[in-house]
Amino acid sequence: MTTPVTGGFATGEDRVLVVDFGAQYAQLIARRLREANVYSEIVPHTVTAAEVAALGPIGIVLSGGPKSVRVEGAPKLAPGIFELGVPVLGICYGAQLLAEQLGGRVAPTERAEYGRTVLELAGEGLLGAGMPATQTVWMSHFDAIAEVPEGFEVTARTATCPVAAFEHRGRGLYGVQFHPEVAHTELGQRYLERFLFEACGASGSWTTSSIIDASVAAIATQVGDGRAICALSGGVDSAVAATLVQRAIGPRLTCVFVDTGLMRQGEPAQVEDTFHRHLGMELVHVRAADRFFDRLAGVLDPEEKRKAMGELFIRIFEEAKGGLSDARFLVQGTLYPDVIESGTATAAKIKSHHNVGGLPEDLDFDLVEPLRSLFKDEVRQLGSELGLPDEIVWRQPFPGPGLAVRIIGEVTRERADLLRRADAIVREEIHLAGLDREIWQSFAVLADIRSVGVMGDERTYGHPVIIRAVTSEDAMTADWARLPYDLVDRMVSRIIGEVPGINRVVYDVTSKPPGTIEWE
Repeated sequence: MTTPVTGGFATGEDRVLVVDFGAQYAQLIARRLREANVYSEIVPHTVTAAEVAALGPIGIVLSGGPKSVRVEGAPKLAPGIFELGVPVLGICYGAQLLAEQLGGRVAPTERAEYGRTVLELAGEGLLGAGMPATQTVWMSHFDAIAEVPEGFEVTARTATCPVAAFEHRGRGLYGVQFHPEVAHTELGQRYLERFLFEACGASGSWTTSSIIDASVAAIATQVGDGRAICALSGGVDSAVAATLVQRAIGPRLTCVFVDTGLMRQGEPAQVEDTFHRHLGMELVHVRAADRFFDRLAGVLDPEEKRKAMGELFIRIFEEAKGGLSDARFLVQGTLYPDVIESGTATAAKIKSHHNVGGLPEDLDFDLVEPLRSLFKDEVRQLGSELGLPDEIVWRQPFPGPGLAVRIIGEVTRERADLLRRADAIVREEIHLAGLDREIWQSFAVLADIRSVGVMGDERTYGHPVIIRAVTSEDAMTADWARLPYDLVDRMVSRIIGEVPGINRVVYDVTSKPPGTIEWE
């Protein structure tokens, strides 16, 4: 298996590296840089100076982190990176690390700063040039920079933090104690853009058009004159991936849609209608419900579910390959959050995505993953630019294993049918309320317990259903949706009244973190 092609970056484009020190905001920093039309990617804090030089970045951002730079074993940055002549911006922990490694001093503060704080500019700093003398920023620290390294200038302070920003313009080194990447810092994006365009000289040319051109060129180079199979789910990710590959290799792409029996209500017919009849893609519809239910029989652990389904998907694609003897490439709509959550050098494994951690070791395909470096909102933008219809571009994310990871415990055909009916009611009511674009995901979960109820003056012992609805920008973090009470009431009444076997409905008010969006 070769390294998969990843979209989003082309030779000649500006690249900024975000060095991850374990911050919850590392992905958010990367997204904010991309919003300024500058390509960014996250690298581990163990990256060496030689590795950085090989990547050729125009700038480096050091993320925050949960540890203190003063404790033994705290992550450091390879000292040679500061000598590469590449502009560096340190944020929170990154700023303290920059100061400490270059000869400054970091010490505990008398009073920690958390939340909104008033910042006062001091001196003629490059990052704060042209901004108000006082402004609101978001702080989250209990250590502070007590002394800046030799040659550095303090450019901002707060009432309790004497060094809230500092810089050495001649060396291109900058640090801010606050978090410019979060929305609570009112001028945060301006600080990031000052770094990108004034310190780094970025061109701001990374756009949806450039992403499309770069991806198509990379796919054409990788596939050459070969054939490819696309694992098509019907969602925006696989649809955009398929469209990019089709532009690159034309009719040498065949899309394979596997009906697992664990899709949402009406989706198999919708997928076939949209992609085959409307978009004109060659589509093979594999009906494999029996195989998936047999494979999942007795499987209770969610990781095992994902891996079992991931392997079975691949085996079915290999079978489909039989009629296309030279189709050695498999196209997947893998996204950056899929890779992060499945475990990387800088991120602990949260859950194995079936298309990443769930792939078998003996995979008989070369992977083509043009969206692997992109976030969901960026993929939606690509979909619109490529001319895909809104019903695909704005389709709610749906996990590859489908309802299998929304059924707690064993997956059976009967339990899947029960959940499918309840889920259809949740989605229909969200649509009727006009909340499709406001809600990132809304769905039902079937719990692996039973509860006592009273229906028609009789005792019942049925299944509880959990309603889950969240708002998010990229699925890396999410907040539970504050749905109107009357909307929740309609969902509850309909589910209990229309789905036999359900006698209780609860609403999940857990955000991510500490929870995940999906229950499994």
